[in-house]
Amino acid sequence: MSLFVAVSFAQKIDYETYQLSNGLDVILHQDNSAPVVTVGVMYHVGAKDEAPGRSGFAHFFEHLLFEGTKNIERGEWFNIVSANGGSNNANTTQDRTYYYETFPSNALELGLWMESERMLHPVINKIGVETQNEVVKEEKRSRIDNAPYGKIAYSTGVNKHLFEKHPYKNSVIGTMQDLDAAKLEEFKAFFDKYYGPNNATLVVAGDIKIGETIKLIKSYFGPIPRGPEVERVNIKEDPIQNKIEVTEYDSNIQIPLKALVYRTPSMKDRDAYVLDMISSVLSTGKTSRLYKRMVDDDKIALQVLAFARSMEDYGTYLIGALPLGDTSLEKLTAVMDEEIEKLKTELISEREYEKLQNTFENRFVSSNSSVQGIASSLATYHTLYGDASLINNEIDIYKSITREEIKEVANKYLQEDKRLEIDYLPENDK
Repeated sequence: MSLFVAVSFAQKIDYETYQLSNGLDVILHQDNSAPVVTVGVMYHVGAKDEAPGRSGFAHFFEHLLFEGTKNIERGEWFNIVSANGGSNNANTTQDRTYYYETFPSNALELGLWMESERMLHPVINKIGVETQNEVVKEEKRSRIDNAPYGKIAYSTGVNKHLFEKHPYKNSVIGTMQDLDAAKLEEFKAFFDKYYGPNNATLVVAGDIKIGETIKLIKSYFGPIPRGPEVERVNIKEDPIQNKIEVTEYDSNIQIPLKALVYRTPSMKDRDAYVLDMISSVLSTGKTSRLYKRMVDDDKIALQVLAFARSMEDYGTYLIGALPLGDTSLEKLTAVMDEEIEKLKTELISEREYEKLQNTFENRFVSSNSSVQGIASSLATYHTLYGDASLINNEIDIYKSITREEIKEVANKYLQEDKRLEIDYLPENDK
């Protein structure tokens, strides 16, 4: 009950959008309740936009564009931010790259200047490329190569089997061979192609005055020349006709994993929202059906896991389990299939449905509980969905999903002959 009360008092997110003459989309959200402001820039470029043989470029730029600019000395970016009481970060997906700073609101102009510097004239040179190449290699070693189940968590052992044509088959971090082989001119060309204002969305959220902020944005971003028009990836995958069965090995694990992976529709598709709810019923948390059945009741699994990844063109949904004791992977598969079949043949209970509504309303409130979260949401909805108003309206989509629809969509996508099955084994089992 308290969750519904929280939602009923959740503030509608007010915002303004406009576009500069150079094509930069701008979104402003004013919230003067705390003296904090977030300045974020989302570029509509991700791993899927990379040229064949040059994987990892978008993620590489997530690091490279902190190296320095014409007016910010190399290595000084983070020092400037921290010296002014701020924090900053960046992240990359298959579809976009996002940079942001959160400052005390009296440093708004500094944040705008720094992001305009990043867009207008970053320094892309040999020493910067070589330095960040080593940083990315270490990140790959720590997060994927030397991390237990790293190829599952980061999809490097998954998507290459699930996609044949679409560049989603490549990992976001890319391969070190591709980055090592790239020439400096290729990095410069990648920046020139994708990091122009007409391929970016600037979000300013927090303790601002709209009129003053508009003037500052025009001053700092208005002079930046428009970049070339970006041609969007438009590659269609053929439907999966037969079950794909593969074995992957990991030298960092002792307990195997059985994973079932389904290709799902674009994040913009209504079915993607329904699949979010299906994922929650089956595999989110200790009250999910798979956890209760496999871990609590039957005691055949040490753990169950799930990764639902919504992306701009397609999505993926992975469910898996680690066997307890000498339970076979075949047994895990059989029980997961039994629970999937129940979802396909029976309506979820009213109690489960009410819990789902609570879960997603609570998630909605949480995602918009800070100006940093609001900035990220506005940028994402505008860039990838083409509709910033989803920051207020997306919860209505979830509320409108019926129990019958959950059953229907489970039948549509969770098909045994249209999935990838992975036996993820310790290296010494080879």
